Amino acid sequence: MKYLDEYRDPEIARRILAEIKKTVTRPWVIMEICGGQTHSIVRNGLDQLLPSEIELVHGPGCPVCVTPLELIDRALAIASQPGVIFTSFGDMLRVPGSSQDLFGARTKGADVRIVYSPLDAVALARQNPERKVVFFAVGFETTAPNCAMAVWQARREGLRNFYLLVSHVLVPPAIRALMSSPANRVQAYLLAGHVCTIMGWQEYEEVARQFDLPMVVTGFEPVDILNGILATVRQLESGEARVENQYSRVVRREGNPEARKLLGEVFETVDRQWRGIGRIPMSGFRLKAAYRGHDAELAFKLDGLKTSESEVCISGMILQGLKKPHECPAFGKECTPQTPLGATMVSSEGACAAYYAYSRHRLREERKLGSPT
Repeated sequence: MKYLDEYRDPEIARRILAEIKKTVTRPWVIMEICGGQTHSIVRNGLDQLLPSEIELVHGPGCPVCVTPLELIDRALAIASQPGVIFTSFGDMLRVPGSSQDLFGARTKGADVRIVYSPLDAVALARQNPERKVVFFAVGFETTAPNCAMAVWQARREGLRNFYLLVSHVLVPPAIRALMSSPANRVQAYLLAGHVCTIMGWQEYEEVARQFDLPMVVTGFEPVDILNGILATVRQLESGEARVENQYSRVVRREGNPEARKLLGEVFETVDRQWRGIGRIPMSGFRLKAAYRGHDAELAFKLDGLKTSESEVCISGMILQGLKKPHECPAFGKECTPQTPLGATMVSSEGACAAYYAYSRHRLREERKLGSPT
């Protein structure tokens, strides 16, 4: 299948790996910003095939993982109110709040439903005029246009019972925050191809100049990722720092103009809290004044919510690329997909979920004990 089989071709991957090994001369730390790329890397063992000089670290590109605990608790409080239909993509239902998750709220009688598009939630609002329908709008720039379209459609139809609980966050401010940290180790970035499909890469050019930072827009298949790594290594070794586009079959410099226009119509940029990282200036969206009547945070007055983070979970350090999942003392023990302490263990893009799903922790223990692998 075009654009699938050829980007999983083992022989092509071997040739790119050989070129990487020939090019690299010193240690480099590269961050893949996207959780989807993290899963592809771990699933295909790419990090273990790379030369020892190259270390891949996992970034905060999992929108479920960086949704602040306060907002999870707010979602739980809204979902538990009478007359509410609370809708979400499926990967949010297992994310732990302070005391339970949305699945737990559903078992206690809350009307929590999985939808496959924000427009499904609009349809529910249309079909249930006596109910308040809330969609949990979580994601990076990739999913934000779908939510913008949903609230735009609801306003157009006069559906006053449709609301968004907005937790959309933006990638470039997150990279700036990570690069500005005294603990930063990252020297280059693989950028998320699907985000750049919407937004393009123009905004990253300023980031590359500001931090003298090689950045490569990269796809998600093994050959994509290896090509992205090769491009970053070539820049690092030659002292270059620019934005390069590996994902040219999908991404254009200007992105998707119509999607960006819709985002500008519906949303404005504000400071946002990131779970495990903290407040990042101008790093998220909220609804503009014309659409504020559909803002769930304003429609549901919820004062006095008290949050309680796990004292053991180190997901914040994992999201910043400072630790790997297997370095957490609770990983695979107290913290599993069935008993998660943090969102990184249950999200389909979480680094901990990737390490657990592909038994990276078991492989490590076997090697430590000298067992055959």
